[in-house]
Amino acid sequence: MEEKVYGYVRVSTKEQNLDRQFIAMKQFGVPEGNIFVDRQSGKDFERPAYQEMMQTLQEGDTLVLKSLDRLGRSYREVLEQWRIITKEKKVNVYVIDTPVLDTRRSHDLVGTLISDIILAVFSCVAEMERAFNRQRQAEGIAAARQRGVRLGAMPKERTEEFYSLKEKWSSGEISARQAARLLLIDHKTFLRWAREER
Repeated sequence: MEEKVYGYVRVSTKEQNLDRQFIAMKQFGVPEGNIFVDRQSGKDFERPAYQEMMQTLQEGDTLVLKSLDRLGRSYREVLEQWRIITKEKKVNVYVIDTPVLDTRRSHDLVGTLISDIILAVFSCVAEMERAFNRQRQAEGIAAARQRGVRLGAMPKERTEEFYSLKEKWSSGEISARQAARLLLIDHKTFLRWAREER
């Protein structure tokens, strides 16, 4: 059976751009029809394209990743998937941003051991970096709040329309939900505003 080259690309949200990963796959020589694409978080491996890819991969094939974190977020899960792909399915893996993670050239015991050690280190570092980023973000938010910076969406202004709809709501002509729909706000917000204006 002919050995094939596949690529896997992933972004966490529909708004994020895949171009950088696609360019890297093209430069490596992965056929466009062999690239599996997921647009969802890497918190687990229940992703449609990932599952399809795992069913497609055959022994001797090569899987190309732009970076190790495209595989997933969790250090333990990435290691487990790497083991399944390389040991159980006997598929080669090449990580473009980390060329030392290339199982195509390390089939002997020492090469495999070195590859596994490097993978463990990189996975651990990636997870630590994500934890540090979350911590820095939380510290930044706390510091901003201490300085009095308001975070989140700007509060909506109460327009003249609100006051006329509040009158109609007070007299029973319309419901809070109807008034809120007309103002393009949540009905709980309308009720809160109405209470505050009493």
